[in-house]
Amino acid sequence: MLLSACTTASDGLRSVEPSALAPSESMDESPRHAVAVVDVASGRMLYSVNANSPRHPASLAKMMTLYLLFEAIETHRVNLFTMIPISEHAASQPPSKMRLRPGDQIDVLTAIHALTVKSANDVAVAVGEYLGGSEDQFAQMMNAKARSLGMRGTTFRNASGLHDPEQVTTARDMALLGISLRRRFPDKFQYFSATSFNFRGKIVKGHNDLLGRDGVDGIKTGYVRASGFNIVTSVQSGGKSLVVVVMGGQTARSRNAEVESLIATYLGRPQSIALQP
Repeated sequence: MLLSACTTASDGLRSVEPSALAPSESMDESPRHAVAVVDVASGRMLYSVNANSPRHPASLAKMMTLYLLFEAIETHRVNLFTMIPISEHAASQPPSKMRLRPGDQIDVLTAIHALTVKSANDVAVAVGEYLGGSEDQFAQMMNAKARSLGMRGTTFRNASGLHDPEQVTTARDMALLGISLRRRFPDKFQYFSATSFNFRGKIVKGHNDLLGRDGVDGIKTGYVRASGFNIVTSVQSGGKSLVVVVMGGQTARSRNAEVESLIATYLGRPQSIALQP
C-alpha cells in the first residue's frame, strides 16, 4: 500500500499534534474550511483542521479522473494519441469547458492538459464515458479506486466534480490522492505543473497562481458554490516534500495566502509576499 512506512496502515497517514508554529492569522472562518498538511516522505500529518470532515471536492475530483486515465495509459488501453469522442452529454456540461461539440474528438494528451490546466468539465465527462462506458459507471470505478487507496471518506458521483450533494471527500483523502498520484505516476505528475497549453492554435491558460512559487510543482484547484475555493498543492524544496490541502476558502486569494503561510511554516522559512488578487 502507498505510504506503507506509516505506522497506521488502515489510515495511510500518520497523525501528530499540530505544530505550535501553525499559522493562525490566515485561518479561514468559513464553516467549510478544512486543512491537511502532510510530509510526503514520512506520511505524517503535520497539521490539520477538520481534515476528516466531509467536504465537496469540486474539481479536485478530476484528480481521480486523471488517476484512472493514467492507469489506462500504463496498461496500454489507451495512448496519448487515442481519440476520445465527445457525446451530447459531455458537450452539455457547464463551464469551465473546452466548448467541444457533440461528435468532436480530442486526443488523450490534449485531454490531460484540458483537465489539469483548464479543468474542463466537458473533457472530464468524455474521459469518464470512454473509460467507463457511462459517467455513472466511471464514478463506480472512481469509488473503487478511492477505496483501494484508503480514501475512506470519499464518494464520487461524477467525473468532473460538478456539484452533487452526495459527492463528498475530506482534506485527508485529497492529500492521500495527491501523494498517490506522484508516487504511482512520477513520469506523469509533470502535467499538473503546466500553466498553459495550445489548443487549436490558441493558448489556453490555467488559473492556479501558486504554480512555480515557493517550490510548488502542482497539483489542482477546484470551486463550486457549495464547496468554496479548494486546492491541493505539492511543494518540494530544500530536500523536503509536502502536500498541502486547503478546502472551503472564501476567495481564491485567501485560500492561496493560507497555502503560502502553511508552506512557509512547515518548510521553516520566511513567508513570501502575499499573492495579488
